[in-house]
Amino acid sequence: MAGVTLRGVEKRFDKTVVIKNLDLEVHEHEFMVLVGPSGCGKTTVLRMIAGLEEISGGTITIGDRVVNDLPPKDRDIAMVFQSYALYPHMTVRENLEFGLKIRRTPRAQIDRLVDHAAQLLGIAPLLERTPRELSGGQRQRVAVGRAIVRQPAVFLFDEPLSNLDAKQRVQMRAEIAKLQQRLQTTTIYVTHDQVEAMTMGQRVAVFKDGELKQVGTPMELYDRPATVFVAGFIGTPPMNFIAASITDGGATLTAPTFTLPVPATLRPVTDAAPGRRVVVGVRPENILDANREGRGETAAVEAEVEIAEPLGSEVIVHARAGDDMLVAKLDPHRHPAPGETISLVIELEALHLFDAETQQRLDRAPQDRAPAVVPAGNSAV
Repeated sequence: MAGVTLRGVEKRFDKTVVIKNLDLEVHEHEFMVLVGPSGCGKTTVLRMIAGLEEISGGTITIGDRVVNDLPPKDRDIAMVFQSYALYPHMTVRENLEFGLKIRRTPRAQIDRLVDHAAQLLGIAPLLERTPRELSGGQRQRVAVGRAIVRQPAVFLFDEPLSNLDAKQRVQMRAEIAKLQQRLQTTTIYVTHDQVEAMTMGQRVAVFKDGELKQVGTPMELYDRPATVFVAGFIGTPPMNFIAASITDGGATLTAPTFTLPVPATLRPVTDAAPGRRVVVGVRPENILDANREGRGETAAVEAEVEIAEPLGSEVIVHARAGDDMLVAKLDPHRHPAPGETISLVIELEALHLFDAETQQRLDRAPQDRAPAVVPAGNSAV
């Protein structure tokens, strides 16, 4: 097994920079997920690690070897692509064996590795079928099995579940996560789906426009997003954002059409920054029906319902409070009609504050308790 380290890695196509000075360390045995919107550079990063794209600057290390100039076959990696990339004229067994035969692996070892992978993935009964006789989920298992038999130092997954339906994706992401825990192989997994990222990754790296915006455990990203972008990208439905100013000497957050008192937990930030323009973030799960008891300090808000989306376990309500649209998760038996005015409460201790200009999180400095901007950075260990 081996860790993967990227230091100052860049990728340029002519004059266009698509990856900017990337520092990232994936620990040995870790399941790291790279997530971000389409075009953010996450697949390019994966392909540079695999050796399928040349880097324009920096170094990539796998284990204790700098692999910048090594061809893919010498990097001790195995990659699973978005497309299954199975040989249609070969059986499942022959697809699993193919890479091992190319490397002239002894027959007895091939049989042992293929049988082991087939048992792990539950495809042993399918070994004599061809890909056209398999479902999408079964084909993806074969693609994963072809990587497993290699016994690589690092697994690379490039959006492997995007061709599956919703139920198959849920099943396969659980199986891949369990497989990685069992094999303990260092794994880098690319997806645009933040639910996949949050449920699978031990740590998650969030990308935007070729830059690493934040890396951390799923709950670190959820509880303390470093930027407005990360805060809005992580979480379903996305976080609500309200433009406001710090007023009354730090005691109040004033939006265009309503105000929120500042909770005691945030006063060290706001007291030192009166008049500062901020973006207030609040997650839908922290906006409640007025008749429900919130945690800690709360503030009441009146809002007019525009749409309600019943999901069985909850109702997602989109409601307008003055100039601001608020999205709330309400009780499943509460189904307000469009145009209805409802009373909501916001859990103030769950508020997030971001600087309106830099878009970065405002937090309490550890020693002097002055407001500090948490740097998003482009470096993570």
